[in-house]
Amino acid sequence: MTTTTKSPKYLKSLFISFLFTAVCSAMIAQNLKIVPGSSTMTIYGTTNVHDFTSKVTQITGELVISSSKQVQSLVVNIPVKSIKSGEKIMDKKTYETFNADKNSNIAFHLIQATSLNVNGQDIDVTLTGNLTMAGVTRKISFKTTGKSIKTGVYQFKGSVPLKMSDFNMKPPTAMLGVMKVGDGIILKFDVSMATQNMASIN
Repeated sequence: MTTTTKSPKYLKSLFISFLFTAVCSAMIAQNLKIVPGSSTMTIYGTTNVHDFTSKVTQITGELVISSSKQVQSLVVNIPVKSIKSGEKIMDKKTYETFNADKNSNIAFHLIQATSLNVNGQDIDVTLTGNLTMAGVTRKISFKTTGKSIKTGVYQFKGSVPLKMSDFNMKPPTAMLGVMKVGDGIILKFDVSMATQNMASIN
């Protein structure tokens, strides 16, 4: 039996090849994850009695940006029962409206990013994707402004107007029907996203 010994030159070439592949992969795309502690989402709604706000207390998501600063993919997930208004009755009505026991998650999946404008560290872009709520999926578009905070960390802000009826959701009522929630809501977000290493630091 003959044993072949790899020369130091061959091993060096092999190491350089692996290193080159890793560097190229890093240049092709940048994977960013939502940093929960530095991100907020707030739902603004109305009733015939008073306006209300609810906070999203849990959010996860991942954004992939190419080396040419193009948005390749974006996925955002929100557990319905992470939406909190500070009022138990309102929260209960919200979960019933979503039928949260059956439809426990709100999800957004990007289809395309258009009208991209990069000015130094500032980014403006229109995002179009599929939003799923209460088991119904609809295509939505909204504008967001982004900023590179530091290497590997981005901040995105914007607002999304929505109608519950577009997702076959019936706006809730309370106090034996005396208080009625309006069909339209506005979701405002201020989200930080970072590479895995930076996210762990944040």
